[in-house]
Amino acid sequence: MASFTLRLTPSSSSSSSSSSSIHKPILSSSSSYRNPQRTSFPLSNNHNPLNLQIPHHHHHHHLFPAIRPFLQRTRATTVTKDLWENMILKSETPVLVEFYANWCGPCKMVHRVIDEIETEYAGKLKCFKVNTDTDMQIADDYEIKAVPVVLLFKNGEKYDSVIGTMPKEFYVAAIERVLKS
Repeated sequence: MASFTLRLTPSSSSSSSSSSSIHKPILSSSSSYRNPQRTSFPLSNNHNPLNLQIPHHHHHHHLFPAIRPFLQRTRATTVTKDLWENMILKSETPVLVEFYANWCGPCKMVHRVIDEIETEYAGKLKCFKVNTDTDMQIADDYEIKAVPVVLLFKNGEKYDSVIGTMPKEFYVAAIERVLKS
């Protein structure tokens, strides 16, 4: 059974003119925070108004979902160098390829724009993405020096590029040029 100690310490209020003893409680526990259901403290017994998971060592992600690393995922298919020729160069449909990296903050904004574009141009344009950290060879082949970069391909050839984080209209204008060519 866990033991709790309630200590009273004087308040550090310097504006108090009287010498009355103002105290604030400090609660300390010798029990582990991982085992709160075994405490004898009266408020901890079945007091779970938000219906939270009890934090065990392997369930901490249920209690704190925001702590897990946030990776913005796109619907665009990840393409690797093994698939590059078949999916990009031999595609009969124009192709948009976003070059990104997981550590790149601006890439997350581009992901959202590409998701919208992929939905709006379904059937007319295929969207793919390349992680430059895992597929450096493709990035080198196309002289990608920084991310995000969006390349547009038609008939196996690089047709256009949009470098950096741009408003959606820039991507749409480049796509329209490719589709009309």
